[in-house]
Amino acid sequence: MVRLIFARFRELGSARQVFLSMLAEQVHFPRPSDGKKLIAFEWTPIRYRNVISVLKNPFYAGAYAYGKGEKRTEIVDGRARKSYGHRKPLEEWEVLLKDHHDGYIDWAEFERNQKQLAVNAYGKVGGVKSGRGGRALLAGLLSCGRCGRHLMVSYSGRPPGQPVYRCERPNQMLGLPRCFTFGGLRVDAAVARELLRAVEPMAVEAAVEAERRYMEARGEKQRIVELELQQARYEASLAERRYAACDPDNRLIAAQLERCWEAALRRVETCQARLEAVQRPEPAVVPPDFTGLANDLGAAWNAPGVTMRTRQRLLRALVTDIIADVDDATREVVLTIHWRGGQHSPLRVRKPKSGEHGCRTPEEALAVMRSMATRWSDEDIAASLNRMGMPTGHGKTWTAHRVSSVRRVNGIHAYRSAEKNSEWLTMSEAAATLGVTHHRIRRLIKEGSLPAEQVVPGAPYQIRAADLQHERVAAAIGRTSRPCRIDHKNQLLMFTDT
Repeated sequence: MVRLIFARFRELGSARQVFLSMLAEQVHFPRPSDGKKLIAFEWTPIRYRNVISVLKNPFYAGAYAYGKGEKRTEIVDGRARKSYGHRKPLEEWEVLLKDHHDGYIDWAEFERNQKQLAVNAYGKVGGVKSGRGGRALLAGLLSCGRCGRHLMVSYSGRPPGQPVYRCERPNQMLGLPRCFTFGGLRVDAAVARELLRAVEPMAVEAAVEAERRYMEARGEKQRIVELELQQARYEASLAERRYAACDPDNRLIAAQLERCWEAALRRVETCQARLEAVQRPEPAVVPPDFTGLANDLGAAWNAPGVTMRTRQRLLRALVTDIIADVDDATREVVLTIHWRGGQHSPLRVRKPKSGEHGCRTPEEALAVMRSMATRWSDEDIAASLNRMGMPTGHGKTWTAHRVSSVRRVNGIHAYRSAEKNSEWLTMSEAAATLGVTHHRIRRLIKEGSLPAEQVVPGAPYQIRAADLQHERVAAAIGRTSRPCRIDHKNQLLMFTDT
């Protein structure tokens, strides 16, 4: 039980998250059932104070401590009033003997746990706060490059809103103008890409270590359930012996012992069911393939099951803080990432222009449209973009209507027959209008009877619909080829009459 609590805290970094995860798994914790005698105990669902007591107790780190608390005396209404149970700092403990006995963890890990618990106490300590969830990846990490204060996070737009980082402290505390403000979506995405690029060489090793810890946690959970089952069987056996030793004539005591025996048997059945569930997990509970996820860190980072709290904790494990500033001349957010270990990485993120939003069509898709618009129709462009896996700004697939709309907004002109406004026609449409073949239309164009245009050599012909009604086109179509006339006077006979 104690080992599981320490293992979960190393993994999650929060006593609250450890408590919630163990409560969801229906983990039980021993509790004395006879008051201060501590002779008998019972298994009850774990509580938050059980987790905190294990994490803060130096006994589990192999140390003997005495004098951890103190009493305080205050004068209230002219009388002295004493209060007890006030914890003292570790430096003021009266007795502290390290390595006094074998512990579950070493003293260095105990000190790290106390620092993490202190950081998790929101607003009680300075420095960078731990990841507490939310929608902003860099909350608590950004510092102003002009005044040195921490940046605050606000949310703009309709709920849930988009994160915005602001340097509000000078305005709130001193009434000075705000240093700067910038949106958080692009900055968070840029820092996330930088983080994945930094940890990519260690991805496989980290994945193997994560898989090992996952299997250790499963084994520890199974061992705890086995111990609970062993204790439940002992209590059932003890209740059976007590019931057998009772005088049958004492019906009141016999009925009470029978109820205790039945309760102990029900607990044995519950523990057996939990043990079977742990030993034979469902297919959905198969250990995840961490090594496969390591090959594509982007997919692992954006997986649906990964919470923002997990991303924040991973970022804070590698980054000390980030200094932010805004270059008004180039409209860029200038970031300096301070990694743990002393390395620094500069990063620049372009600020969006006025009216530019996150659903904008990607530049790659616009480049494809510009290159294909003079040779291909909107249907062909939409099919090509879908085959290339380029979605729209809203994450949808492309259609001819959407391609046409994006072209008009961005000023990308296609060949004019693709606009389908009955003013310009393709060669096939012109042939269908006149009721002739493609070959005849091509001959009319080569002869110069039918005007046609090409955007570039080799591009489809563009024919104005009004030109089809011209007299010379009608005359050219009306002309038909005649067979050669037979002139008997100028012909020589091959055979003579006999």
